[in-house]
Amino acid sequence: MTEFSDLGLSPATLKAVAETGYTTATPIQGEAIPVALQGLDVLGIAQTGTGKTAAFTLPMIDRLAAGRSKARMPRALVIAPTRELADQVAASFEKYAKGQKLSWALLIGGVSFSDQEQKLDRGVDVLIATPGRLLDHFERGKLLMTGVQIMVVDEADRMLDMGFIPDLERIFKLTPAKKQTLFFSATMPPEITRLTKQFLRDPVRIEASRPATTAETITQNLVRIPTADPKAKRTALRELIARADVKNGIVFCNRKSEVDIVAKSLKKHGLDAAPIHGDLDQSTRMRTLESFRSGELRLLCASDVAARGLDIPAVSHVFNYDVPHHADDYVHRIGRTGRAGRLGQAFMIVTPADSRNLDKVLKLIGKVPDEIVLEGIDWSSIKDEPRTGGRGRGERDRGPGRGRERGGRDRDRTPREERPRRSEPAEAEIVASAPAPEAEEAPARPRRERAPREERPQRAERGESSARSERPERAERPERTERPEREARPERSERPDRERRPERRRDRDDNDRDQVVGFGNDTPAFLMRAAPIRPSEE
Repeated sequence: MTEFSDLGLSPATLKAVAETGYTTATPIQGEAIPVALQGLDVLGIAQTGTGKTAAFTLPMIDRLAAGRSKARMPRALVIAPTRELADQVAASFEKYAKGQKLSWALLIGGVSFSDQEQKLDRGVDVLIATPGRLLDHFERGKLLMTGVQIMVVDEADRMLDMGFIPDLERIFKLTPAKKQTLFFSATMPPEITRLTKQFLRDPVRIEASRPATTAETITQNLVRIPTADPKAKRTALRELIARADVKNGIVFCNRKSEVDIVAKSLKKHGLDAAPIHGDLDQSTRMRTLESFRSGELRLLCASDVAARGLDIPAVSHVFNYDVPHHADDYVHRIGRTGRAGRLGQAFMIVTPADSRNLDKVLKLIGKVPDEIVLEGIDWSSIKDEPRTGGRGRGERDRGPGRGRERGGRDRDRTPREERPRRSEPAEAEIVASAPAPEAEEAPARPRRERAPREERPQRAERGESSARSERPERAERPERTERPEREARPERSERPDRERRPERRRDRDDNDRDQVVGFGNDTPAFLMRAAPIRPSEE
């Protein structure tokens, strides 16, 4: 066992550690702290719950003790994948830096920008942030990372799972190339290995334990149920909680929507439970987490946002309501219990549909958990109640009306005897499409019997000459001033067609009257009549 006093830490830092009650360092702390104090890059691999936060916080405080921060230019940068983990690192830094003149700022989403900007303007030594909010401040011009001397990446494998690797690469490029980098992770996927080779300079690899291993202080149990019905799974969960002596426990689900459902079901059956997941606002998440830490809340229903790095030492039980899709998540989930040498128990509910995910978990941990049989439960009688209001489970993510179009319950509202027969329109379509027997003897349409244009009467019969011969008749008409009143004029239907609106063809020459645009050879005869000319136009 290694004492903190043997690691080379300053007296002020050792005093702060002693005040927290710790005297003996964990394996990852005992190996990483002396290397980090020398200014070398560190690649630390250790299972969750082994004190990785103190392994980089304590040497960072000692190295920053001599120096002064500048406005908007932090000297150390800590990147965490989740808001809760970043807040936990900030709490550890505040605890271990007690008595030293070091400032820090927490940059996470869900809180005001202005408060964070005020701290940056005053200048901070250590900046603890999530990747998204850090880049937001940089793009606003409120932050410069050219003065970073120490950069820490915590829970790097979780960065990969959450899709932060592109942001992480960008942050590395915004910081100086000559800096100390501390990389900590519980597992080492190939993508993380590539990242360490790209940005770390001859790092000292420290493996306090084999990657993705579970602590020996955790008793792992497996509970099989014969059905994947949600109500049966909730029944099994309540039965496990009732049989186990649960001081406080965390229930992990794969989906955020399932977290809310399970928490509501536990509360409905008289159990003290509350949900926490990424869709909740930050104030609610922090308030729920704090009540669970203080012991006011007994059961915490969580997504994997609470599976990585959260330090809640007194968790007695962990329940995997769903078998995780990624085997590494199982290691992180059950790592919330059995921390700091304490004993803990983990349960996992397995259905027939979870066989593939279960095989991945068993292959990763290299052991088979103890199997528990829940006796006295008639699984065949448990069925999930149908939902009378709102959308059903199958229609949860559909838009309005889609259930009716694709086999919903409202599709067959019309009685069968009142629906139109499909055979009648089908026969009508067949008859209409089939060729008629007397098609050759049937008379052609009238419009097709029209004579070609060259055989039609020439324009002289209706053209300009005929119009001029009628001019004397028009000349005998009374002048405009002597016209009778409108009501005395003949009706529109009795007036000759040639007297209607002569201005329509006034701008056309004689060649335009042979054809009307758009009709071709089938121009109606009434459109070919000559335009009348009034006496005022002569």
